[in-house]
Amino acid sequence: MLGVEKEQGNVEYKLMLLSSDPRSLEHIATQMRYRLTEGGGEAFYELGVSDEGESIGLTDDELKTSLDVLGKAAEVIGAKHSVVRVGEAPRGKVAEVLVRLCKEGSFPVYLMVPVLGNVDSGKSSLISVLCSGMLDDGNGLAMTRVARFLHEIKMRRTSSISTHLLGYSGDGGVVNYNLLAPLDEAGVFLHSAKVVSFVDLGGHERYLRTTLKGVMGRAPDYVVLIVGANAGIVGTTREHLGVAVALRIPVFVVVTKVDMVGGEQVTHVLEDIETILKFPGVNKIPITVKSQDDVVVAARNMVTNRVTPIFLVSNINGYGLNLLRDFLNLLPPRLRWEEKFAEPFLMYVDDKFNVKGVGTVVNGVILQGSIGVDDLVQIGPFEDGSARVVRVRSIHVNRVSVSKAFSGQDVCLALANIEYGEVAKGMCVLDKNVKMKPIRFFEARVTVLHHPTTIWHGYNAVAHIHTVRQAVEFMEMSEEPLRTGVTATVKFGFKFKPEYVRDADWFVFREGRTRGIGVITKILS
Repeated sequence: MLGVEKEQGNVEYKLMLLSSDPRSLEHIATQMRYRLTEGGGEAFYELGVSDEGESIGLTDDELKTSLDVLGKAAEVIGAKHSVVRVGEAPRGKVAEVLVRLCKEGSFPVYLMVPVLGNVDSGKSSLISVLCSGMLDDGNGLAMTRVARFLHEIKMRRTSSISTHLLGYSGDGGVVNYNLLAPLDEAGVFLHSAKVVSFVDLGGHERYLRTTLKGVMGRAPDYVVLIVGANAGIVGTTREHLGVAVALRIPVFVVVTKVDMVGGEQVTHVLEDIETILKFPGVNKIPITVKSQDDVVVAARNMVTNRVTPIFLVSNINGYGLNLLRDFLNLLPPRLRWEEKFAEPFLMYVDDKFNVKGVGTVVNGVILQGSIGVDDLVQIGPFEDGSARVVRVRSIHVNRVSVSKAFSGQDVCLALANIEYGEVAKGMCVLDKNVKMKPIRFFEARVTVLHHPTTIWHGYNAVAHIHTVRQAVEFMEMSEEPLRTGVTATVKFGFKFKPEYVRDADWFVFREGRTRGIGVITKILS
């Protein structure tokens, strides 16, 4: 029993589909549009299942006919379908089918997945192998394909933030492997019905501020935590997991380098991971993925933020990579970006560029609203608290020139009427009709995740709010002093310049070995 079918959501039960006349197809297509909208462009159909969730089953002929009818209905709205799995039921077979919107001219389904884990756990190598389809040689070859700088190749250590795309077609095939340049962002974006955007981040403790910027500056659907089978849970692994849990981002775990160690070591690492995932405060249900059925169960339950799938892979011999690819193909979007399309435009500057012949270009994730070429927006606040109206000269999404971009997309905007040196990372790009109020003080509910001693008023730490990164002072506290595990209301003040922040914004603060998390409850000025 699957449970009674819900009116909301992206799952539809169908006992059988036998009629393919135009009226029936239009009815099915209308229903399919609703389910796809609910799922952000993806929906699951359970064939051979009653509305009450009872698995009844279909004969081979009935199943074939039902799949044909479903395929014709999908074509009506520009979608494609693929069979995820087939099971047995009292009367025959039941099938689970993935339907994905892939109409030409529309943007693909988009997932943002930061990659966390300790240094030397194989993060960059895994991204390279997944996105290029070419295995590692055991001597760092895969990592060199995705490194941004020469010093990263020499040191075999990622220190910057980079984004790499893994694209899927409507029927679930990997688009990258059919391209002349598998790592070409534009090619993957243009040919894909679904895109998984991996954000490659540094694992060394010295790069923690960059790692936090990579997570806070985007709006992650999920986080993947990489653990090397040869080293286990060491270094920043626990800290990275703690950040994801505190921010309430669903996590899945990939254990790499299983080819380097024996089965006993792999079992030991799995036991350690499962123990940490079951800790109070983490409270996850680990599931080691060993089969296609495990893949489907894990993907369907990720949005609950309770299940944490664990994959065992090797970047050298390819072990386990197929299960991981299938999981990413089925993984549904978690954030409902379409609900934010009508809101005023908002984006924080994550990076900036001075492009020859173009001028000032800013990059970031659109958090709400939409933007078009020649639109007027405001950028700021500057050090004096002011903002300036600028014109959008051009827009690029994954290196593809577009006339309009929408919430949820990672975009580059070329701006007129502002110089490169005037732009700072952390600035806000906002709809010109919304007042950009410069904020110097705010109140927040915070939890101290770790502090060696005690925190008193006057304490200074660095706060990460979206792409804003600035020192803040603990000015007033509802409870004093603060210790590890304590939750309290704190009044903060920015130390150097005003920022644009809003109620309900989450943030992370750090200083030395101190780590904490908070949510803004009141804007004071």
